[in-house]
Amino acid sequence: MLAGEEVIDKFPLVGIYGGTFDPIHYGHLRIAEELLDSIGLQRMIFVPSGAPRLRAAPAASRGHRAAMVRLAIQDNSRFALDEREINRPGTSTTVQSLREYRCELGENTALCFVLGIDAFIKINQWSEWQTLLNLCHLIVVGRPGFVSISGEKDLPAEIRHEYSSRHAADASDLARQPGGCIYTARTSLLEISASQIRSLIGTAKSIRYLLPENVSEYIKSNRLYTGNL
Repeated sequence: MLAGEEVIDKFPLVGIYGGTFDPIHYGHLRIAEELLDSIGLQRMIFVPSGAPRLRAAPAASRGHRAAMVRLAIQDNSRFALDEREINRPGTSTTVQSLREYRCELGENTALCFVLGIDAFIKINQWSEWQTLLNLCHLIVVGRPGFVSISGEKDLPAEIRHEYSSRHAADASDLARQPGGCIYTARTSLLEISASQIRSLIGTAKSIRYLLPENVSEYIKSNRLYTGNL
């Protein structure tokens, strides 16, 4: 070790939860809450996407989606909203945001990017996806219809290689380095989806108990997802 070189036994963990949040609901919030405790995250940063590259444009505007996230997390001191992608012109890419986080938080913070299994099995379609893997840890969580990675054989070959070489068996492994691991987290799997909520609203059915009441009221007052934006 060189004189003055810092030795870090444990890196502080910061969670980054990206998505369209169109709208945010209890499925998102419960996953975030459980990861704070099970992984030991200092905080969870919600990052609504601006213009996604690999999916259709969100139904609600950037401003509305950010406002709904702000309302949903306002009573949780460990949750934070980051509007960098909402405010970024053009198409959103996760790798750009992670580069910015790495510059802002430094090399002594472990970045933990949360994504669903349905997204992970297609991550090779993401912009600079292998660079992304080196910038952060991936925290892979179940989604309705995608409960778990049933076996490495089910993954595309290039993802299978990365998963095999980077897989962390225990959450404690994540604090030993600033990024580069893939960890599959067990969280409550609430059968709630944003598309389900939008469909219910579009057919004038109740969305009560699927998302926070203040978000529901915001949707109603702004006539979101009714075709009358």
